[in-house]
Amino acid sequence: MRILILGGTGEAVALAGALDARGHRVTTALAGRTREPHKPAGALHVGGFGGAEGLARFMRESRFEYLVDATHPFAAQISANAVEAAAETGMPLIRLSRPAWQEPENGRWIHVENEVAAAAALPGSVTALLTIGRQHLEPFIERRDCRFIVRTIEAPTEGLPADFTLLIARPPFTRQAELALMRRYNVSHLVAKNSGGAQTEAKLEAAHILKVQVIMIDRPKLPAAATVSSVEAVLEVFDQLPPPRRLFPFLP
Repeated sequence: MRILILGGTGEAVALAGALDARGHRVTTALAGRTREPHKPAGALHVGGFGGAEGLARFMRESRFEYLVDATHPFAAQISANAVEAAAETGMPLIRLSRPAWQEPENGRWIHVENEVAAAAALPGSVTALLTIGRQHLEPFIERRDCRFIVRTIEAPTEGLPADFTLLIARPPFTRQAELALMRRYNVSHLVAKNSGGAQTEAKLEAAHILKVQVIMIDRPKLPAAATVSSVEAVLEVFDQLPPPRRLFPFLP
């Protein structure tokens, strides 16, 4: 089968490898925001499509038969484009979305809608660890009454103020390392997106142990789509599906 994966997550890389090993013709599409992404098995497409219409055109021209949305849980626009393009082309769509983190008992998380609300929720004169990526830092830069520790996989494209501490690190992170980090910088608040996943969950465990206040940016609402929560579940779907009706029967 010709399968297009909208990627950008570790699950997308794992899925591409597993489907490629099963003999499928897999292409993974990446937005291109990360300069050194993990390269998945199969073909690679880097860059945007020009909205849902462009994605639908790419799917037709490349003769794909299935579409998998394995993007980051906060890539709301791409997921919306996937639903629209699948409907326009009549192509089956499966969304792979890792489970969200659940607030522990007595967790006292502060739930907010976006980065602007997260920055506004911080009291003055606190030290906050930001683990929200290198984009959308502007609301926090405007909070000159706080100290910020910014951890990202890649450095922001624009420089940060001198009173910001930038840490470049790639997950996974252990609980012991997260405890040491929060103690070293005397972190009082943790700002995170509810992206889910085991690779970065240790920061929440460390925050709970140290009674660090968590400000959690909740996931955006996405249009309805058939959704599974693991790579194994996607593979099970493909293993059970009959071969699709070939749009181009003369192709092998």
